[in-house]
This record gives sequence, structure tokens and C-alpha cells, in this order.
Amino acid sequence: MGYVTSLFARKIIAAAGDAVDGAALLRGAGIDPEGPWDPKAMIPAVRYYDMLERIAAKVDVTDLPVRTGAAMRLDEYGALGLGFKAATTLGGSYARVERYARLWTSVVSYELRPDPRGTLFILHRPGERRLGMRLSNEATLASAVSIARQVSPVPVAPLEVMARHPAPKSIAAHEDWFGCPVRFGADLDAILFSRQTLAQPNILGDVGISRYLVSHLDKELSEIADEAPLVAQTKDAIAQALSEGAPKMADIARGLGLSARSFHRRLSEHGMSFQTLTEETRRELAEGLLRDEGHSLAEIAFLTGFSEQSAFTRAFKRWVGTTPASYRKARAML
Repeated sequence: MGYVTSLFARKIIAAAGDAVDGAALLRGAGIDPEGPWDPKAMIPAVRYYDMLERIAAKVDVTDLPVRTGAAMRLDEYGALGLGFKAATTLGGSYARVERYARLWTSVVSYELRPDPRGTLFILHRPGERRLGMRLSNEATLASAVSIARQVSPVPVAPLEVMARHPAPKSIAAHEDWFGCPVRFGADLDAILFSRQTLAQPNILGDVGISRYLVSHLDKELSEIADEAPLVAQTKDAIAQALSEGAPKMADIARGLGLSARSFHRRLSEHGMSFQTLTEETRRELAEGLLRDEGHSLAEIAFLTGFSEQSAFTRAFKRWVGTTPASYRKARAML
């Protein structure tokens, strides 16, 4: 499973405004609406996409990704935001995104690729191109231009913006904000910049500060290098224990050869908690079992650690927004 920073979810809720119940949507994505805006606090990408699709069911989201991207601020990105500012040129800033984006997300990677017309800043995001992913990609492309405009002493306009998915009902807001043609149905999700634009010096570019921040970013990156194995091992252990009821953190930690304190610390360093991983594992297991007609709802409730089917139904509705029976029926119609 991939993760994205909770900052993205908070920003898109803020951009949607009063047209949606933002607090409820954030809670559904596993985010405390009253909690701090911490870019290191991660949520599963699938929950983020679900949240975007629930917003789309309530309001017109044609220009929501653009408004969300435009609202992104480098000061909210932590050390990577500072590193982007301190690079001596805009091209250097994007090179840092290419190298350190893992601090923001585990589902997206970036590439700077030479092009006859200039340089492409490419967004790579594997997976089904569902509506939530498409909206997220548009917001990501918009945010990439927004943060460039915050460090450049001159106006920044790409030569072209490309998206692989079909166009929304109108692209006027997109082209107006980007200040260039926006081409949907393209082969890439990317922004094309001129060489002159990427060679432009940054307002706060500083070689000394930049060197210090790169060292800090390298340290942060090394600290999350073992995140995926730890999370995968934890979720596997939780899944195996669920048929005996909700597992205890101390038992899972002991099975992984860790003390409860060390286990809690290692998870919290990456913005995760044992409770969150348990909920995610239960949800993923439930969704997988519901796609298999060979399991009754009562059996699925037992296999996901619930003593009663009614408790499972309430939890599943909280996770997904619909009952297990309705979810199974909807999947059968796809």
C-alpha cells in the first residue's frame, strides 16, 4: 500500500470549502480534523482517492485540483520545502523534488527529462486511473507550478502541461492558471519548462544553506528507508492475528522482535500508529474478502477480528461509507 502526506488531504478540503463536511471527510480518511498540519503524518493513498471521489459526488470538482495546487505553500512542506527554496536555480529545486519526494509520498516519483523544447518534469504514479487519482494528479501538477512561482523573481509559466487522463468538462480554469496550453489524453503526466525558466536563479538560493539542507534531507530519507518493510511486516502480523480478535500492540511487537516502546517509536517517526495500521489491515482484508463470494458476511466479520457482524457492519460503513452488503453488490456489478 502507498501513502501520501495528510497535508494534501487537508489542503483539498480547505479548497472545497463549506460545500462539503470537511471534518467528516478528514475523519473518514484517518485524519484528526483538530490535529496539527504535519506533512510527516501519512495516510493511505487509497483513502485519499476515496475522499476525493466523495467530494466529487457532492460538488463540481472541475477546477478544484487547480485551486488546491495554487494554495500549496512551501513553508508547509517541512525540510523539503526549505530545500526547494534554497536551491540556487529553479532546475535545482525540481531536482530536489525528484530526489526527495519520498518524504511526501510513496506512490509518486518524479523525473526530470530533457526534451527538444526544454525539460519535462514528469509525474509517475502507477495504478488504476480512477477519478480520485486523476484529481490528485491535476492537483500535484498545479502545486508543482505554484511552488515554483514562490521562489522565482520572475513570473513562471510552463510551455505546456500534459495529463494522461481525459479532459474534464472545461479546461478554461486550468489554462488560465497555468498560463499555457493544457493537453489531456497525453502520453505523460508532465510539465514542460523552457531551459531558460529552469536556469532562472531563485530568490533565496544559497549554496551554504543548500548544502546543509541537503545533508538534513539525506538523513530524513535514510530514516524512512526501512518504513515499507516494517509496515508490511506489521500488517502481515496483524492480519494473521485478527481471527483471534483485535490484536494487541505488545503482542505484535514481540512477534517482530521489538519492545512495545521501540515499536511505537518507529511507527510514530513516520506519522503512523498501531491503531491506524490495524484499521487499515482490517479494511483491506474486509474489502478483499467481500470480493470473494465464497465468504459470508458473518465469516468476514470473524476473519477481520469482530465478535459480532453488527460491529463489523458499523466499522465498514465508517471506513467506506456503505455497508458490506452494498459494497459487495456494487462490486458484483462492475
